[in-house]
This record gives sequence, C-alpha cells and structure tokens, in this order.
Amino acid sequence: MSLVSFIRIENAHLKKAIENALNKIEYELPKSVKSVVIKPNMCYYWDYTTGQTTNPKVVAALIELIREKISHTVEISIVESDASAMKCRYAFKFLGFEKLAEDYKVKLVNLSEDSGEKVKVKSGKCSINLTVPQTIKNADLKINVPKIKYLARTKISCALKNIFGCNPEPNKFKYHSKLDETIVALNKAMPFDLHILDGTIVAGRQTCKLNLIMASKDPVALDAAASRLAGVHPKSVRYITLAYKEGIGNIAFMPIGDNPQIFEKQFPRKKLKDKLLLTAYRFAVQTRLFDTRLL
Repeated sequence: MSLVSFIRIENAHLKKAIENALNKIEYELPKSVKSVVIKPNMCYYWDYTTGQTTNPKVVAALIELIREKISHTVEISIVESDASAMKCRYAFKFLGFEKLAEDYKVKLVNLSEDSGEKVKVKSGKCSINLTVPQTIKNADLKINVPKIKYLARTKISCALKNIFGCNPEPNKFKYHSKLDETIVALNKAMPFDLHILDGTIVAGRQTCKLNLIMASKDPVALDAAASRLAGVHPKSVRYITLAYKEGIGNIAFMPIGDNPQIFEKQFPRKKLKDKLLLTAYRFAVQTRLFDTRLL
C-alpha cells in the first residue's frame, strides 16, 4: 500500500503546500541531484484556469522548493513534446511557461526535437516501440506534475497518462488503438521519481477551484486516489489496472494529510447525463465518426 497525500492550499501558499505534501509521504528531495526534469500537463493551448493544464504557479513554487532544498545551481528542465494538434513552441508561450523559464532561469525542452534511444517495451499482450528522450534518460530526478480530469478514451487522465506527453513522436494518434498499453509502456520505459498533482483548479462537470495538492512516489496509487476523487472506480480504468499488473505501482493506497472526503464533496463530478454523453462520444470515436487525429 502506497502513501498518497492530500493537502489543502492555505492562503495561496503553494510552496508550503507542496512541501507539506512531500513531508506526509516521507519524501525528501535528494541533495546529490545535479539535474531535474519537470513534466507539467500541456495537452493543448488551454490556459490553466480551465483546469485542463498545469498551473505554472505550481511549477514555479516547485522550482523554488527544489533550489531551496537541493541547490540554487541545480539544472532544471521543463519538458513537453509536440502532438498532432499542439506544438510545444506555442504551448510554452501561451500557457505561461516561456515567461516562467525566463524568470526562473530554467530550460524549456521540446522532447520531439531531443535525441533519444529507441526501445521496445512489453505492455500487456503488446510490444510497443518507443523512443526515450536523452533529457529524460540523463536526468537525476524526474518529477511529474499532472492534472486530474475526465477523458473520453481512458475515463480519466492523471499521473500515468501525463507521461504520454513524454513520447517524442508528434503523430500520437497512431498509438490510440493501443492507448492503455502505450501509457503503461511509457511509464515502464521512463519511470518518474515523484508525482505532484496540481489540484488548484479542476475540470469536471464545470471548472472549480479545489485548492488541492496531492503527492505520491507511486503513480498508480496517485491515479487510484485521484480517480476516486472524481467518482471513478480505479479498477474500471484499464491503464491503471494494467499498470498495477505490470508492477509499476499499487492500486491500494493510504490517504494522509487532509481528509479526502472534503475534496470529494467539492469535486465537480460528472452526473449520469454527462457520463451518457461521454459514452456516446467514445462510441463515435471508436466507430470513426470523428477524426481521431483531434483527440
């Protein structure tokens, strides 16, 4: 059973909330680290106020904590890759990470332009061909900063799904027929050390300020906890159960910190009508009524 912390952000003190979240899961930032990779969620050009992308203020607070606890000279890279309908150079700018990089003197790395090592990874009954970017391979510490949100193809998106953005292949739609297996394969090929969920603003039935930071060393446990927060049973999410079977982490988790039920009551869960519409949308995608390149 893995620890997952739930910490309410008090008076907009993001750094304190992140530090508390790490303390609760008994995680100490290693002093020997020379290079750090941070992977926010930059799935599209949606501003963080939509709840769809990572709040750059959370990443800024994390950078401050890293430099405070490790060293002011540690090399920090914020990473993302191109997608079918999203280009990094625009996302970095539109989502506020270009300014953050200038202000905090950190690197922005488009993984689609990075050199890498080709690997074949077994995931379930599939073998997935992937490329591991050099920036990720060489990093001493890898930190994942996902969002929690509903997604038509996988029910939810959180820590495990966010690593899909580390796949340097721009034409990501080609993996959609084996999306669950690919998500798990990427997490096997590029294991991250720490996962910090940005729950400042969440997208559900509507957008809501949740003022929550969650953290875990186990992405499966974090996703299981986040699924329950959103009213989705984790065992109904195929990539979560597959990740558990492949030994990436535990579905069973121990919540620690603030009471999760407080946030469960506040989370804008989708109602039956919304779920039926989601099912209809998923059917339309599977029957190719929509162009899957847009997903």
